[in-house]
Amino acid sequence: MIERIWSGRSPLYLFLLPLSWLYGFVTFAIRCSYRAGLRRSWHAPRPVVVVGNLTAGGNGKTPVVIWLVEHLQQRGLKVGVVSRGYGGKADHYPLVLTSTTQTSEAGDEPMLIFQRTGASVAVAPKRVEAVQALLKQNDVDIIITDDGLQHYALGRDFEIVVIDGQRRFGNGWWLPAGPMRERASRLKTVDAVIVNGGEARTKELGMTLAPSLAVNLATGQRKLVEELASVVAMAGIGHPPRFFATLSALGMKTERNVTFADHQAYSLEQLSVLTQGDQVLLMTEKDAVKCRNFAQSNWWYLPVDAVFDRVSGEQLLAKIMGLIK
Repeated sequence: MIERIWSGRSPLYLFLLPLSWLYGFVTFAIRCSYRAGLRRSWHAPRPVVVVGNLTAGGNGKTPVVIWLVEHLQQRGLKVGVVSRGYGGKADHYPLVLTSTTQTSEAGDEPMLIFQRTGASVAVAPKRVEAVQALLKQNDVDIIITDDGLQHYALGRDFEIVVIDGQRRFGNGWWLPAGPMRERASRLKTVDAVIVNGGEARTKELGMTLAPSLAVNLATGQRKLVEELASVVAMAGIGHPPRFFATLSALGMKTERNVTFADHQAYSLEQLSVLTQGDQVLLMTEKDAVKCRNFAQSNWWYLPVDAVFDRVSGEQLLAKIMGLIK
């Protein structure tokens, strides 16, 4: 239902417009308070790159963060990452991730970034505190924030917005009548706009998500996803249909597709009933980081990687490298 409302296919958004106007006023007032100097942003002693979005729901932001971290690491930089840590509940904040940190503490996206890249990662509701904790414990050259475009308390040196190329901005209204956190005019003030799928427009960088080999959660075995048979697919991400569409594009006909809420916590009892007999459970990598402690032998996940054309990718990296002094 919410997808129909936000896409403009349902007129029910009209009943939510008063709340949207209130949301828009509050967010506009907050931003203006910083621009007018009524509130002050804290600026880190290292360059800060924000990777965020203008809409709610999955846009491919975390794969972009991973791509940036890996490519900056390849250029010899020590990269730190900070996040709000949605879905995690720690005993204290800020929390700097270690090998013993649980996904239930840090949240799924920070844990995914930590496991994929080995970068220093810190989470906290207040991203300023996360950055300060990260700098206290680690010597980093640059900091990337996973989300936080609207978190103006943290100063930033470079802003990247990731857009879903298929859905873009839906009906264009603020939450909850539409998907917008800020109006599309905000794009005029950011440093780079990345479009995930669809067709990139003028001054936008095109990106796609490329699936890799499927990985068995219990054994680490890897194989082509096409080699998996009798598959039940599940996704608890911002936009589950994208995962199911990826499987379909690979020629896979799943037994059924199961959707969960974004950042949802899982249990063995909850997931074990999704398959029967020799069926395989295939999930996203973001889901997988929450299931490793009780993974079953028939559970697999499909990693995806952000892919840019060589020129666009090099240009973006060059601009970010230029922040290092």
